[in-house]
Amino acid sequence: MVNLGVIFLTGLITGGLSCLAVQGGLLAMALTHEVEDEVKEGLKKVSSNRLLQPLILFLLAKLLAYTFLGFLLGSLGSVLQLSAYTRAILQIGIGIFMVGTALRMLNVHPIFRYFNLEPPRFLTRYIRKFAKNNHDDLVTPAFLGLLTVFIPCGITQGMMALAVGSGSPFLGSGIMFSFILGTMPLFFGLAYLATRLGENLHQRFLKVAALVVLVLGAISINSGLNLAGSPISLSTIKDSILAAQSAKSRAASLSNPGEITIDVTGSGYSPSLFEAKSNQPLQINLKTNNTFGCSRAFVISSLGIEKNLPVSGTEVIDLPPQPAGTLRFSCSMGMYRGEIQFQ
Repeated sequence: MVNLGVIFLTGLITGGLSCLAVQGGLLAMALTHEVEDEVKEGLKKVSSNRLLQPLILFLLAKLLAYTFLGFLLGSLGSVLQLSAYTRAILQIGIGIFMVGTALRMLNVHPIFRYFNLEPPRFLTRYIRKFAKNNHDDLVTPAFLGLLTVFIPCGITQGMMALAVGSGSPFLGSGIMFSFILGTMPLFFGLAYLATRLGENLHQRFLKVAALVVLVLGAISINSGLNLAGSPISLSTIKDSILAAQSAKSRAASLSNPGEITIDVTGSGYSPSLFEAKSNQPLQINLKTNNTFGCSRAFVISSLGIEKNLPVSGTEVIDLPPQPAGTLRFSCSMGMYRGEIQFQ
């Protein structure tokens, strides 16, 4: 139930910044020793033609490597299906790592130096030796592009988790291909620009990238909390504020006490808040109409319910009697959520 178009847009809008912040070292090595001198000193000028070829080779090799990685991850997921809680914990963990990485980039405190994902030292030494001995050929940028799989950025790690959760080698490869393809235009432009900047502007660029990663990390943590059905998240806090300010956020009234109908759209669930009677069975009708996106993967984590909805149609879920309290549901990525309040 993954929308590859949305994944492509994720890569296009945010992935390039995050990837460049983490993989900039490998990229600098791929762009030969002339570019390394330019990045460090901000003095030397390198012709565009000398930059273009190794940069393209680097990015194409990276695309190939991650597509193959997605195939392997999807194959793993087909054998080992992750529960909603497991995916939620994974998302929260990825979000924490992203936040820590951003704070390290911003030099907030020395403790955040531990949020630095690097390849093993023996591999780093080998890469440097290889690049030093072969900086004039075309093998080096392609080889270094392949090695980016060892240092994925936080957003890429989220896509990797999604590839595992897809449970399909072909869908897994499609997820990684779409995301990395989306990163390429922005990654290409920003990488090229970063190599042309002086040290001062280069540092400013990294700070902007760090702020973006910080925001995306918070979003990942929030989505993981929603997927786990947590009563505390940024979304629940926002809903509480809106509930206090607007009468429109009141729970939907039920014409049939034993039945609710939820319209599943590409932008979430409507209504998203219901009241129902406790200790009585409840029928949930999930209606889709040309609906795409992760909202079609309907999850009630606390009951272990996961339903993949059709593009158009109605899926029925029969809930057993529930005690008084709040039952939370969401999409498989925790982006869209809702509640049923049993009274």
